[in-house]
Amino acid sequence: MDVHPDHHLARVAGAIAEPARARMLCCLLDGNARTATELSVVAEISASTASAHLARLKDDHLIVLQAQGKHRYYQINNPDVAAALEALLVVAGLPRAQFRPTTPQRLRHARTCYDHMAGTVAVRLHDHFAEQGWLAPDGANQYVLTSAGEQQCCQLGLDLQAMRKLRRRFACPCLDWSERRPHLGGALGAALLQLALKKGWVEQDLDSRALHLPPQGQRQMLAAFGLRGLQ
Repeated sequence: MDVHPDHHLARVAGAIAEPARARMLCCLLDGNARTATELSVVAEISASTASAHLARLKDDHLIVLQAQGKHRYYQINNPDVAAALEALLVVAGLPRAQFRPTTPQRLRHARTCYDHMAGTVAVRLHDHFAEQGWLAPDGANQYVLTSAGEQQCCQLGLDLQAMRKLRRRFACPCLDWSERRPHLGGALGAALLQLALKKGWVEQDLDSRALHLPPQGQRQMLAAFGLRGLQ
């Protein structure tokens, strides 16, 4: 038997209406991912209770679970969910809370994540590549280069053919643990970090994962990608 649309609406509305779940959803509206522990603190409930609430939100397709190494993060499922929640906030007359990372600034700005770049700078680059239409989603948490992206990479001197022969994903979003938004991973992300190091755009600390952007290197990187700023 077909389920009427109003039944779907009532179930989704019920999922949002519970105060603890509503606080979790509002917290996630900034686009940043969070752990179940962080969301339990936001909702002022126990970890076990938070787990049950998150399962309900996930079952109703309001949030998605993303695994990143040993960590598990929750995010708003899609822009339609975010838009609906935003509309409800307007009706309720409530402001949105801002995400405030606690990562030390030195590591938050730029650092390595395995063999690619992470931090504020890397997230900004990832967003810029998407805004410029250089990357396109390819399902299964992967990216492909558009024709414009291929041209940009060739101008930078990147060997795309060699990257595609590697036994790893070519390009993929990697959730940044300080920004809780994706930076660029995969073979392309690794190649971009090596390019930045080779050209002196970034310098790697000898005793940590932190990356330093000297003023001249930052200017050169901005020019190479057509960026106005990295903040």
